[in-house]
Amino acid sequence: MLRLVIDSASEACSAALFGDAGLLDFRHEVIGRGHAERLVPLIAELKDGGRADAIAVGCGPGSFAGVRIGVAAARALALGWGVPAKGFSSLALVAAGAAKELAEADGGLVVMEGGHGQWFVQPFAANLKPAADVRSLLPDEAAALPQALIVGNRAEAFVARRGHGRAVPALPDARAFALLPREALFGDPSPIYGRAPDAKPMALS
Repeated sequence: MLRLVIDSASEACSAALFGDAGLLDFRHEVIGRGHAERLVPLIAELKDGGRADAIAVGCGPGSFAGVRIGVAAARALALGWGVPAKGFSSLALVAAGAAKELAEADGGLVVMEGGHGQWFVQPFAANLKPAADVRSLLPDEAAALPQALIVGNRAEAFVARRGHGRAVPALPDARAFALLPREALFGDPSPIYGRAPDAKPMALS
């Protein structure tokens, strides 16, 4: 079976094609912005245009626009190809990319840019399973967390703010999908925003 894996929840645009024997092809570009213009052409550059029997997509949390772009692309391709699509946490993918470091440290904390001056944080065990739910915290609040190993695009800022620990800079990379625990996948991919909506409904008078 061929599986297309995509993630555009961060400044990276990442796609990988897996077969029964493992990774067949991939593209991983750190583009900052422009995911809407780059993601589909990037997928098309993969072997056989990235055509697969199943799709898995990173659903965030992360960039609001990037998450929505990735989920929309996965849904559209799944509909067009007549194949199933499933979702996974982009923070779990970051953890999977640092599987060796997490195993050596007996777990760690993924810290990613959350917008609005906050960071998304989630601890993962050595077996790459989440040890708690994702939270969106101010940097000073996040720096009070105890984990020694910090992974993500805010890992260095986290360690600098706290004054100790080991930072492993990382972004979601579709190639790490093969290391995700099976239970990391969920059906009907939908965005994981990681925090409450910015806009609040108006109170009725």
